[in-house]
Amino acid sequence: MTITIPELSLVVLIGPSGCGKSSFAREHFKSTEVLSSDFCRGLVSDDENSQEATNDAFDVLHYVARKRLAAGRLTVVDATNVQPEARKPLVALAREFHVLPVAIVLNLPEKVCHERNQSRPDRQFGPHVIRNQSQQLRRSLRGLEREGFRHVFVMSSSEDVSSVTIVRQPLWNNHQTSHDVSSKLPVDALDCSGKWFVQILAFCQPRGSQR
Repeated sequence: MTITIPELSLVVLIGPSGCGKSSFAREHFKSTEVLSSDFCRGLVSDDENSQEATNDAFDVLHYVARKRLAAGRLTVVDATNVQPEARKPLVALAREFHVLPVAIVLNLPEKVCHERNQSRPDRQFGPHVIRNQSQQLRRSLRGLEREGFRHVFVMSSSEDVSSVTIVRQPLWNNHQTSHDVSSKLPVDALDCSGKWFVQILAFCQPRGSQR
């Protein structure tokens, strides 16, 4: 499975605890590109599992995401993001900085997620937590594009996840890409980069002005 994303975008990982979001992020993105809600909990409370620190942790996460996007850096959000209210500020942030939000969904079976959590001493909570998160995710799947995600990629098995290749597509408005480099790109790649640029323009229009 090939996932093509704009080289400057806000990538939102979505999935219940134990689905492998953090492992996926480590496999495909630089450590500096990934903003983990668990890590941010640790920053503000010295405990990555402290639910009491969640609000402060996401304040930190959104702050750093804002700074990265303002600097023109691809940003990956590693959190469950299974609730619409968790995703809404991220879509708004992408729109503010004129980048496309991309949803990468790890919709793995509840049993797999629970078994993985059981093997982690810091994730010893009941199966009802995974069940609730999985249900919230399934209710959200059809509405992700309506929320504003321009590209949604869904993986439903461990095999899907392990087969993924991430391709970063340059944008037409990337002045760091020289003419010599762009002239060597295949035609379909150039077409794709133009497509991203058009989609960014459409995404960043005020909602009332879109036809």
